[in-house]
Amino acid sequence: MNLQSFLLQAAPAEGQSVVMQLLPFILIIVVFYFFMIRPQMKRQKELKKYREELKKGDAVITTGGIYGKVAEIKEAHVNVEISKGVVIKIDKSAIIMDMSDANAKR
Repeated sequence: MNLQSFLLQAAPAEGQSVVMQLLPFILIIVVFYFFMIRPQMKRQKELKKYREELKKGDAVITTGGIYGKVAEIKEAHVNVEISKGVVIKIDKSAIIMDMSDANAKR
């Protein structure tokens, strides 16, 4: 097969524009955006807002599955009381939700 015959086969059929050939790819990109990318960005924004609004006494769950109450908030970390007198230091990014959300899902 030579180059000329290959180019003739790859050329669009009569009546088909380049836009019509690219339309399926454009639709796939739009579907990915609205069903995957946009909801993920929304969840990340809500989680960031939640972490910024943490206050002392809030019930939280960590990414490791530890339930506790916020004892103290610093700039980059949070001290969480997991039992009476037991306080651990956790990075803010390790806090995923509050316990009221967890109880509502059960």
